[in-house]
Amino acid sequence: MTAVKAYNQSSENALEVRDLRKIYKGKGKVPDKEALKGISLSVPRGSFFGLLGPNGAGKSTLINILAGLVNKTSGTASVCGYDINKDMRLARRALGVVPQELNLDAFFSAREVMEFQAGLYGVPKSQRRTSEILEAMGLSDKADSYARTLSGGMRRRLLVAKAMVHQPDVLILDEPTAGVDIELRQQLWGYIRKLNEAGTTIILTTHYLEEAEELCDEIAIINHGEVVACEPTDKLLSKLDAKSITIVLDQDIEHIPDSLHVFNPALSQGHRLTIQYKPSEADIGSILSRISESGLSIKDLTTEEPDLEDAFLQMTSSKTQNR
Repeated sequence: MTAVKAYNQSSENALEVRDLRKIYKGKGKVPDKEALKGISLSVPRGSFFGLLGPNGAGKSTLINILAGLVNKTSGTASVCGYDINKDMRLARRALGVVPQELNLDAFFSAREVMEFQAGLYGVPKSQRRTSEILEAMGLSDKADSYARTLSGGMRRRLLVAKAMVHQPDVLILDEPTAGVDIELRQQLWGYIRKLNEAGTTIILTTHYLEEAEELCDEIAIINHGEVVACEPTDKLLSKLDAKSITIVLDQDIEHIPDSLHVFNPALSQGHRLTIQYKPSEADIGSILSRISESGLSIKDLTTEEPDLEDAFLQMTSSKTQNR
């Protein structure tokens, strides 16, 4: 489980991106497309970092540049202190990438996929952990089955296993749980958490925002090739000045008292009041006091905090997606 770390000791971050740009040249009358517009990011060592954004935001372009699959137009990027161009071999050795595409050789068994990948990275046979990783991914009973016979979810897990054969310092997971059932998803995250606790930096892209909120200690949101937010998860959520309180009354009412109209409540089922409010302008104590003063009796109440989905929508819906 414990990987041999290969950080450049001069680097405090697992990933450093500075003013990174990527322009795809247009053909004929098709104009050039600027996929990345000078983005800058720092991912601390050992963090569980979320990289979020709508389709076409530039996430895959960034990952492909880091992996050496796409050439950047300008700017710099380094993995564990190694420049992706000047120190290409060391940078790639420090990185493991789980892509969205199911790019497996159909005629290789799961075990052969792992062993071939380990050979590419020069991992000695005595140091290979093929059986351990396949077991962690719930694939032990499929170790000798051809990749083409595996279900979509199993192939997804095999991709995760493949990316970990050389014990990378930084593991990028690009939509790793798409098509994976709930039980095996929990098993996968359990193993990834252990890797993170052992020192591996995890960078996650996902459309399951509840996963990112639960797992990531810091989140960057990219939209139209620009970083629109990059903060610790709790700080990001605290910026959303919105809360909701639902109050269950002990009896039905036909009309909302005039004294409560200032909160613009919604009445449902005759006895449920839902109030959306900004904590910067009102507090729950004043709301409850106003309800008590109006002569209503409270039977029960629930409150709801903003979540990552609210933050995501707020920061990405102001512009029309470019794809």
